[in-house]
Amino acid sequence: QSQLVESGGGLVQPGGSLRLSCSGSEFTLSYYSIAWFRQAPGKEREGISYSSSADEISRYGDSVKGRFTMSRDSAKNMVHLQMNGLKPEDTGVYYCAADGTSYSREWTRIENYEFWGQGIQVTVSS
Repeated sequence: QSQLVESGGGLVQPGGSLRLSCSGSEFTLSYYSIAWFRQAPGKEREGISYSSSADEISRYGDSVKGRFTMSRDSAKNMVHLQMNGLKPEDTGVYYCAADGTSYSREWTRIENYEFWGQGIQVTVSS
């Protein structure tokens, strides 16, 4: 059973927006560095956004920089990913993941993350 749960996915037209949320059922997300990954059909899982527990500054992959914004809501024990200007190539399964270390320069490495959500589908299509 996943200890992280994603929500907010769905079908959206190109240029549209979605907000994904990640909640932690058994632990406090503010104690963890959190990343969002996505996996498009036939492709490897790709790290797209990261927030370290040390400074909570969000970092982004080049494919989403300027369009996606990651934020934390510590009061609700949630992390969000606001996705604007969606493109068909953003289609995929989106995962949130948690890492117990406070910061990693190699935040896109899948192996860094101990906890994963089950993933949620995002489809961008007209």
